[in-house]
Amino acid sequence: MKNHLRVSIDRERCKGCELCISVCSRHLLIMTTALNRKGYHVSETAHAEECLGCLKCARMCPEAAIEILNVHEKA
Repeated sequence: MKNHLRVSIDRERCKGCELCISVCSRHLLIMTTALNRKGYHVSETAHAEECLGCLKCARMCPEAAIEILNVHEKA
């Protein structure tokens, strides 16, 4: 099995502050045009497979809307 890191963003908790985007040194996060139920534009991963798991985005998020998951996949 292979392990992959995946950024998980709770779209309903995200308030579109863009702080996560500014701290990602690999530029993996982007803002979408999609709105959540509260009317905020939300962030999402553009190139999730390149995530190093540094946790900068998760630590920066004031809404605790971001998690870094370790996903196990069969080779």
